[in-house]
Amino acid sequence: MNRDHFGSSFGVLVAMAGSAVGLGNLWRFPYLMGTNGGAAFIILYLVMVFVLCLPLLYCEFVVGRRTQTNLITAFSQYAPGSRWSIVGILGLLGAFFILSFYPVVGGWSIDYIVRAIGFEFRDMAAAPAAEFEQMFQQTMAFSPRSLIFHFVYIALTAFIVLAGIRDGIERYTKWMMPLLFLMVVVIAIRSILLPGAQAGLDFLFKPDFSQITGKTFLDALGQAFFSLSIGCGSILTYASYVKRSENIIKLSSMTALTDTLFAIIAGMAIMPAVFAYGLSPGEGPGLLYAVLPRIFAEMPMGSWIAILFFIILFIAAVTSSISLLEVLVSVVIEKLRWSRKKAVILMTLVCWVIGIFSVWSSEIFDFFNNFSSNVILPLGGLLLVIYVGWVADFRIFEDEITNAGRLHYNRFYLRWVRFVIRYLAPLIILTILLAGVL
Repeated sequence: MNRDHFGSSFGVLVAMAGSAVGLGNLWRFPYLMGTNGGAAFIILYLVMVFVLCLPLLYCEFVVGRRTQTNLITAFSQYAPGSRWSIVGILGLLGAFFILSFYPVVGGWSIDYIVRAIGFEFRDMAAAPAAEFEQMFQQTMAFSPRSLIFHFVYIALTAFIVLAGIRDGIERYTKWMMPLLFLMVVVIAIRSILLPGAQAGLDFLFKPDFSQITGKTFLDALGQAFFSLSIGCGSILTYASYVKRSENIIKLSSMTALTDTLFAIIAGMAIMPAVFAYGLSPGEGPGLLYAVLPRIFAEMPMGSWIAILFFIILFIAAVTSSISLLEVLVSVVIEKLRWSRKKAVILMTLVCWVIGIFSVWSSEIFDFFNNFSSNVILPLGGLLLVIYVGWVADFRIFEDEITNAGRLHYNRFYLRWVRFVIRYLAPLIILTILLAGVL
């Protein structure tokens, strides 16, 4: 079966960055940062990303590009006879679990775009905070409206994946990702210029390490895995469509850097405004939907900023959703020998039906959210580094990283990567997982 491939290095980068940049940056990162002490959480998160998760990105990239196949088959091909396809199955479950709640939040973003275009926030400028909270509760509630927006979101995701890698995913992310960065920078500048915004910047960049607890470590690890799409097969699947001439370390590093930069800019777009209007950063998952609309209602030009912000939220969500759906679709195409159209329709319908339960029940939504980010993804990452570092011949990893010796890297750095993969990453992930369970 002929496989599609990305057409350019830039196409690979924006697709990888699109997989990483998403609701994890705009929705999940701000509220986790707000409930874990701000700057102290950011520092811990940065350590998790660049010390621990970047070598894991290399692992996913190496296995995907080396095997040029789907998530399940890749692990049996990379180390033949090892019978470690369980790693791929766990990644498949991760993608499925995330798509069981992620489109629900994506549907909220469409709902709030409609509300912003209708100037609903402006008309509530004098309303008490309870009314904004009530609006969010209505958005989350099981209703024909919530079901419609959930369906519209997942249908738009399917439309892009249906077009394939080069004509669909690469084509759309090439314009969505630059636009996304431009828009969030505009909002960050507007937020920083608000009177009283300095307190929000202090919260972001002046750490209070007394705020760090065991939960902070678990949240930072879970967020790093969730945001970088580690453990759910997105990076591995995209890497299987990458040409062998591409530089894995460069692309992985740029993906991690882009994702982290976007998360910090998103924090600068949100937290200064939260503090400027005297609100609490520890509002939890409702921060974007219950708190920010209240700010937009009072902010000069707030109606237009609201429209821009929720469009940003929608684009960020879609770029991640298409990578998750592609994980499922590629497995169906290559294992069942189905056409892309048939595979996309089937997996979209399955995710849509399961997602209805997340629309219906906040408990089910929370279960999919927490279990995927704090259990399945870290567990998948743990098995991945054990597989690459100990089960498979590590010379394969080094051969792929260096493009069969054509690329030269500092030997100390390669030894450090090997140390992280074989010893440090398994120890840290296992310790934090056990701490979260116990």
